Amino acid sequence: MAMFDWLLNRNRAQPGSQKAARIDESIERILAIHPRLQMAPHYEQRLKPAVSASLQHIDGLLASLPSAHRAGAQAWSSDFHLRAFFATPDVLLEAFARAEELRSFFDRNPDAAEAYATLGMAMNERHFLGVELEGNDVRHDVPQTSLLFGDHRVRMCSRTETELRDEIGRRLMDQLVLEGIAKLTNDHNKLLDEARLLLQARKTLLEQQGTGMRSVVGGESADEAGQLEHVQKQLEENARNLGEIRMPGKTYDLQLKGICDVLANPAVHLYVGSKRVRIDLMNVVRDKEGSGCHEIEFHFARIPGDPPRTRAFALVCFPRTELMPGGLRIDAAMRGLI
Repeated sequence: MAMFDWLLNRNRAQPGSQKAARIDESIERILAIHPRLQMAPHYEQRLKPAVSASLQHIDGLLASLPSAHRAGAQAWSSDFHLRAFFATPDVLLEAFARAEELRSFFDRNPDAAEAYATLGMAMNERHFLGVELEGNDVRHDVPQTSLLFGDHRVRMCSRTETELRDEIGRRLMDQLVLEGIAKLTNDHNKLLDEARLLLQARKTLLEQQGTGMRSVVGGESADEAGQLEHVQKQLEENARNLGEIRMPGKTYDLQLKGICDVLANPAVHLYVGSKRVRIDLMNVVRDKEGSGCHEIEFHFARIPGDPPRTRAFALVCFPRTELMPGGLRIDAAMRGLI
């Protein structure tokens, strides 16, 4: 799939009725996150143009994502991106073996030979003094930078790349709603204090549940089944408490306006970008071409929080045949005993 094929195919296959259906689906997701918006007058008519603007921007972001990388031990040796993300093929296989979402996907889809997913990673830059060959001379104490990728998280498994991109689009819309809620909770003058605190708590719970960018690139969220069940119960209680608050009709109107303002200006609130660098086989950034050097491009997303964090991510396709049984993990200590 070429970089823009996904967007071109979507636009060709999407008559007005399907575009309207996407808008309606997005509004349903928005109301699931913030049900009280239904209390505002004409909420659907007011949401539609703002949602349409968000969808157009999200489609552009998705079209900028490169095709999924074929992930696996064999692919590692020929894909410079995978070599940058994972130190060895074993590290790659271990990361995918630990992915509960991937394992659950294959359990639910016994006929699926592969899974398309997002791979989220922490990315850090390490600055050090190294050695560099310049002609026939060896230079010492040269300032250098290496890229370190870690905390690999496999998220959002789908049967096809198109399905994966569509689901990423839904999660980006969710993130915009979370940004809108954050904007509301910071406005002390427009919301009653009790409602503001409950909305703030709701945003935090939704993030813990994995709503928004966390569901795409990973990060601190409730991963275990017991944790997720606890967070879900807290969300249900939060919704009941919000429903019991009686606010002036103008307050609901202002809440809807705040959400619409964010949705109508998605580029201001969605932090997704890309970075292209030239590195060698040790992940050291190089300014010039040389033996073993190659260019890689990866995308990154900002996860709001205190403090906010940035995580790199890529689309991957992982074959069922390379999933190690039972989440087997071979660490360095075990290798020493084999």
